[in-house]
Amino acid sequence: MNLNQTVVVSPEVISQEVSGETVLLDLKSEHYFGLDEVGTRIWQLVQECGELQAVYDTLLAEYDVAPEQLLHDMEKLLTAIQTAGLVTLDGASSQSSTKS
Repeated sequence: MNLNQTVVVSPEVISQEVSGETVLLDLKSEHYFGLDEVGTRIWQLVQECGELQAVYDTLLAEYDVAPEQLLHDMEKLLTAIQTAGLVTLDGASSQSSTKS
């Protein structure tokens, strides 16, 4: 993952927020996925703009977290939902992220 990429949500995914958490349903596989409060916020931002740099910057401003930890956590979640086919990462894949 690098922060110059954009996230595209699969048209086969529907989501519903319930009590601060989000349930994702992949209509293609009929599998459910649950997101905690932070995962829900990442999902909201991805749906709003899709640009990883904007998602990262917003989360860094909203949460008391080290930049490296945030990058790690975003990468972990996005890799999981990408592997599940819920999203794709597009663009600038050959450029490095802001992680040093």
